[in-house]
Amino acid sequence: MVSLSSVQLLLLTASSLAQEDYVDDFSCPDELEGYYPHLYSCDKYWACIDGLAELRTCGNGLAFIDTDESYKLEQCEELHLVECGERTELEPAISTPNCPRLWGTFADPEDCGVFWKCQDGKANRYECPPGLAYDQVSHGCLWISEVSDCATNSIIIDENEEFVCPEGTAQGAFTKHAHPLDCRQFFLCIGGVPREQGCPLGEVFSDGTGSGIDGSCTDPENVPECADYYAGNEEVIQKRALSASNPGRVRTHRFY
Repeated sequence: MVSLSSVQLLLLTASSLAQEDYVDDFSCPDELEGYYPHLYSCDKYWACIDGLAELRTCGNGLAFIDTDESYKLEQCEELHLVECGERTELEPAISTPNCPRLWGTFADPEDCGVFWKCQDGKANRYECPPGLAYDQVSHGCLWISEVSDCATNSIIIDENEEFVCPEGTAQGAFTKHAHPLDCRQFFLCIGGVPREQGCPLGEVFSDGTGSGIDGSCTDPENVPECADYYAGNEEVIQKRALSASNPGRVRTHRFY
């Protein structure tokens, strides 16, 4: 019968052997400068200068590119752009507002059409074009209907009201509809999936004939119920005065 102390000794020995399997005892192959992947860490690498190996770490959220067969390239890229293979270990995440890691591109947790480009913990906000949503798999903007987490047919306006796209819209067509609570906002519907949009500062949304086909952003005086929307807003008043002094300038707004 094996005593308890013997079992503990066997487990300790096995644990030590497992750790030894993951020790990267890298040494530089020559005296030339080069950059080599770590044995099991995707965000670490070895820099060889004059035959001496220095362990370096990519920015938090980046990984070392190991595809250069000459080992002369020292470059880290966003995790989704690097094939790590068996280099599966990463440094613990360091987060800041809107950045799960200090470097990388991340979806907004509340707005499917927004994503954040993080550089050393500083988040820069970007928006997908109207009708598109940020896809965390492809790391690009796709039609909302193609992004499963975002393909909803309604938007909550308040606790008593929600907007639902009208049925019967032709495949591939889009419609625009006024927001009931905000003159500057409107809803863009593509394939039955709504997305809330906003007109440029100084303009409001007009639903035209109400069919959803000819809605557009325009000056407040063209929409009687929104004529006073910017009253008291000095920034907008100055902007409109400047526009009036440049009558040759033509403005157009497209939503696709």
